[in-house]
Amino acid sequence: MIYLDNSATTKPYQEVIDSFTQVSQKYYGNPSSIHRTGAEAEKLLLRARQQAADLLEVKEEEIVFTSGGTEGNNTAIKGIALAHHNRGKHIITSQIEHPSVLEACKGLEDFGFRVTYLPVNHQGLIEPADVEAAITEETILVSIMHVNNELGAIQPIKEIGEITKRYPKLHFHVDHVQGFGKVPLSLSDSGIDLCTISGHKIHGLKGTGLLFAKKGTHLFPLMHGGGQERSIRSGTENLAGSVALVKAIRLILEEQRQKSQHLLDMKERLWNCLDGMEQVTTNSPAGHAPHIINISVPGYKPEVLIHALSEKGFYISTKSACSSKNEDVSSVLAACGLSESRSSSALRISLSYHNQLQEIEGFCKAFDEVLHQFSEIMG
Repeated sequence: MIYLDNSATTKPYQEVIDSFTQVSQKYYGNPSSIHRTGAEAEKLLLRARQQAADLLEVKEEEIVFTSGGTEGNNTAIKGIALAHHNRGKHIITSQIEHPSVLEACKGLEDFGFRVTYLPVNHQGLIEPADVEAAITEETILVSIMHVNNELGAIQPIKEIGEITKRYPKLHFHVDHVQGFGKVPLSLSDSGIDLCTISGHKIHGLKGTGLLFAKKGTHLFPLMHGGGQERSIRSGTENLAGSVALVKAIRLILEEQRQKSQHLLDMKERLWNCLDGMEQVTTNSPAGHAPHIINISVPGYKPEVLIHALSEKGFYISTKSACSSKNEDVSSVLAACGLSESRSSSALRISLSYHNQLQEIEGFCKAFDEVLHQFSEIMG
């Protein structure tokens, strides 16, 4: 099996699984308990939080452990909206955000919030000037993803952050789920107030993640209870999951330092291969993220090609795993102004540091065989 669907989820590092197992067996106490077993668990949780902060180069009190990207995005968006609605009820986001952002914003519209969904150009990029033009006296939040999960487009987060810095009333949230470990982003000097990271996108475990919440950022909690995680996320902490997440963060950042060129080499080989196929149109923009390539094969149903490739042992996807079973047309590609024939026939190939060049060669050969086979059948 050659797995090329790493933007949907990744295979966990063995070290991550080992960490989770060891902590689950040895440190099973509740960190809120006052006996020794609870104290040992609390001490390990504090150490994991400090390690996460050191790796991200932020403060310890700015780390909130979560269950992943969806919870992190909802906590950031709804948390700001509910905590600051007296100061304004306007939110700015883009048309190509992850469903956990778009649906959270749409949900808030039912409670009287006004949301501006910024357009993108044909490369899937936001114009920073459009962000500033959309800001009003009522704006309390700007939420923009770093790397688009379908196209791999990298948004100008630094430039947007420079704009939001000039408006102390509003907060800037970044969905960094697809970019973390592949596309560098500094949290300490970029104007970012809130940032979401998910464990299972970086060879961690499903159900783990964190939210960076800059010191002084006030959030209304989605869950009330015992006051864990600075009262932002009440509930008994997932200690084993948090420790495993920190292990994944450490390992993915090390791979980013050591294997970035390897990832670029694979992307370039894949890009050149696909660009040379007559039936294929590449959708990902130049300068996009090193691990995502989006293509269209007009006239072919994506699910048919995916099944045919899986029969040969190669696994890719259509679009976001959170929406791949919904409507045929990719809303992301449609927002970029692409034709229906392209936005309804899109395929996403997503790499990890663990893939090899020979796997890319094998995929290119298999894909060419599949296209040739179906072209003969169709005509």
